[in-house]
This record gives sequence, structure tokens and C-alpha cells, in this order.
Amino acid sequence: MKVLNIHKRIINQPKNKVVDLINTLSTDNDKIWPKEKWPAMKFAGGINIGAKGGHGPIKYVVEKYNSEQIIQFRFEKPEGFNGIHKFEIEPINKNETLIKHTIEMQTAGIGTLLWVLGIRSLHNALIEDSFDKIENNFLVDKKTSEWSFWVKYLRKKIGKSKKNQSKQNDKSAFD
Repeated sequence: MKVLNIHKRIINQPKNKVVDLINTLSTDNDKIWPKEKWPAMKFAGGINIGAKGGHGPIKYVVEKYNSEQIIQFRFEKPEGFNGIHKFEIEPINKNETLIKHTIEMQTAGIGTLLWVLGIRSLHNALIEDSFDKIENNFLVDKKTSEWSFWVKYLRKKIGKSKKNQSKQNDKSAFD
């Protein structure tokens, strides 16, 4: 299945201020990834071309990196995700900057089911939370995007599944 998923937001700040935030991605002082609500984005050795990492079950490698314009990742997992996702930064004028996140991929097999039934909705919520976090660095009245019922349901089910898995792991460690 062909997937083109695009999120855009205008940030009322000059490009250099947005670039400063983007450069914190996947660091201990990350100011754009909503790690308070979602699995943290992690890369051993930081973000640079060829670095492998990801967030939660989604794994990728950095394919392009220019801190002033683009960070592009190529999916490695889950199985059936064949393509890229990227963050782009474009100045609109001296006081406004466009941030854009794009997924361009072809899904196959289990990847199609995962995308349609869960990951698409979770991804959309995560990116909007990320854009909120970027924008909130400059706002007094903070933005919070509302999650859909489906996202809330999936997160609840995933949370229960992780708790049950943790209990099973603890129990089997003592058997």
C-alpha cells in the first residue's frame, strides 16, 4: 500500500530559533520529541548519517542530515515498512518557519495491517504532540493537541500489554 502522510505547522519564530530546537532531537535535552508521552527517540552517538536508532518498535537509520534543512530516516522495522520519514525546516519569512514531517513508504504484508490498524493513528498523534512541543517552547499559553478515541484506546491496550509482559517477565525470573 502506498503511504504519503504529511504534517505541517507554521512556527512564529525565525528559522534559526527552530533549527536550535531541532538540533536537540534525540539528546538528553530534547526540546522537540514528546518523550513525556511517547517512547523516546534514541540514537547511539547522536544523529548523524548512518546512525541507527528509533523510538519504541519503530527502527530506522539516518539517511540525510543537514541540521539547517532536513533529517531523513529510512525505516528498518517494522517488517513491511519500506520507505522514509523526514523532518524538514523551511523559512517562510524572517519571523515564520514551516516545519514539516513526511512519511513516504510502501507497506507490505504485516506492515500494511500495522499501519492501517494502529501505527497511522498513533503516528499522527505523536507528530502533532511533537509540533506542540516545538511551538510551546515559544508560547506562554501552551498548546495540547487532542488525541482521538482510537489513539486513547490503543495506548491503553498497549500499556496493559506492557504491564502484563513485565509481570510475566518478573514471574518467570523467579520460577
